[in-house]
Amino acid sequence: MQRWKQYGSLAALFTVAVAAGLWGFRATGGALPWAKRSAKALQRGVKEGGGSLVDLGRGVIIAGPIRKGGMVLEFVGLVVLLVVVGVALYIYADRYRGRNNKAA
Repeated sequence: MQRWKQYGSLAALFTVAVAAGLWGFRATGGALPWAKRSAKALQRGVKEGGGSLVDLGRGVIIAGPIRKGGMVLEFVGLVVLLVVVGVALYIYADRYRGRNNKAA
């Protein structure tokens, strides 16, 4: 495929995506309903006085639905899994980079 056809196809796809997004935005009433809901949620939070997320005396607060739903163990398991995957990727990348530098 020629380069101008690739760029033309990409531009046409981008145009269609933008047009669909604008149509959907207008069909749902735009940002106004979301802004009203967001403002109400923020005002309700300010009135109730939430407090800080991290308090050294209490630790990190877990979101209410997780805590109330009895899913704390699953949440902690997911956090541990993500930490293990992150460390494993770091070690893998370090070893992989070390192999490439020795060959050069």
